[in-house]
Amino acid sequence: MGLFDKIRNEFVDIIEWVDTTGDTIVWKFPRYHDEIKMNSQLTVRESQWAIFMNEGSITDVFSPGMYTLTTQNMPIMTTLRGWKYGFNSPFKADVFFVSQRQFVNQKWGTRNPIMLRDAEFGPIRLRAFGSFAFRVKDPAVFLKEVAATNPEFSVEGINEQLRNLAVSRGMDAIAEAKIPVLDLAANYDEVSARITDKIRPEFTELGLELTKFLIENISLPPEVEAALDKRSSMGIVGNLGAYAQYQAANAMEQAAANPGGGGLAGAGIGAGLGMAVGGQMGNVFANNTVQGNDGPPPLPGATPFYAAIDGKQAGPYTPDQLSQLVAAGTINAQSQVWKKGMAGWAAANTVPELASIFSNMPPPLPNA
Repeated sequence: MGLFDKIRNEFVDIIEWVDTTGDTIVWKFPRYHDEIKMNSQLTVRESQWAIFMNEGSITDVFSPGMYTLTTQNMPIMTTLRGWKYGFNSPFKADVFFVSQRQFVNQKWGTRNPIMLRDAEFGPIRLRAFGSFAFRVKDPAVFLKEVAATNPEFSVEGINEQLRNLAVSRGMDAIAEAKIPVLDLAANYDEVSARITDKIRPEFTELGLELTKFLIENISLPPEVEAALDKRSSMGIVGNLGAYAQYQAANAMEQAAANPGGGGLAGAGIGAGLGMAVGGQMGNVFANNTVQGNDGPPPLPGATPFYAAIDGKQAGPYTPDQLSQLVAAGTINAQSQVWKKGMAGWAAANTVPELASIFSNMPPPLPNA
C-alpha cells in the first residue's frame, strides 16, 4: 500500500453513483481492497438501489435515501459478522448500484418471416417489428440471475435475449389469437396486450418488469401484398361486365372524336355502334364465355345480319341493333347487308326483314 492510499483509507467513505450514460443497469462502486469503514456515508438517489454483497452473498439492499453505515442499518451484515457492542472495524463488501429507471424504445423484430396459418388465406408468412420498455423490478434477483459480478452491466448485455423473447413469444401470441390477417392492423392493441401477458412472467424470472410492448407493423411478403392489392381493385370495380362495357364505350367515343386515330370507331361508326359493341362485350363478360370473335347466340326469332361499313365487314347485328345504327347515321338504305342463307350482299332496304326500319324513317328535308 502506498502512502497516499494509506492516508486516503483513513477518511470516512462517501459511497454514491451518478449515472451519466443513460443505458447502465448495474454499476459497482470502486473501493480500495473492497474495504468500507463503519460510519461511511451512503447516498442512494431516486431511481437507484444499492446492494451490499459479502463473500459472494447479497446481504443488504438499500432503497433511495442517505445512510450512515452502522450495525443498526445493516441488519443482515451485522448478523453474519456477529458484531456486538457497536464494533466499528472496517469490513470488506462489494457495493453494486442498480438502476430503477425505465429503458425505453428497445427495438424488436423478426429476422426472417414467420409461418402462420390463416383461416382465409391458409399458410402465410408474416414479418413484424416494434418496440418495448423494461426496468429492474427485483435488484437482488437481477444481480444473481443476469449481471452477476460484472463491475458494469448495460442494456446491451441483455437486449438480445429480451428481443428473442419478444419475437418468439410474440409470434406464438399472434397465432393463438387467431385474428384474421386482414384484421391484424385494427387489433394491434389487443395483440400487444396478449404478447405482454405472455412475456411478462419470463421477464419476472430475470428480476425485470415489462412496462410497455408496442407493435409498429405486421406485414406480408411483397408478392402477397401485390395480390391483395389486385383483389382490392377488383372489389372496387364491382361488376366486371358493366365495367368492361363502360370502358369499351368510352374508348370508342374517344376514337370517334379522332377519326385519324384509326380503328373501327375512328372510321365513323360513332356512339351508336359503340353502344352496340359495348353491349356485346358486357354480355361476353357476364357469361364468362369468349369463343373467338363469335358473340352470344341471337335471341329466338332474331336473324343476325352483317353490314358493310366503310368498306369493311361488321357485325353480326340483330335487326334492333341495325335500327340503332340507322338512327345514328352509321348505315343507310343503300348500305350492303348479308345474313346466312342469302346468295350475296344486298341493299338494306331490299331485305324484307329490314324494310320496316327504313319505312319508319322521316323523308329528307325539302331542298336538302
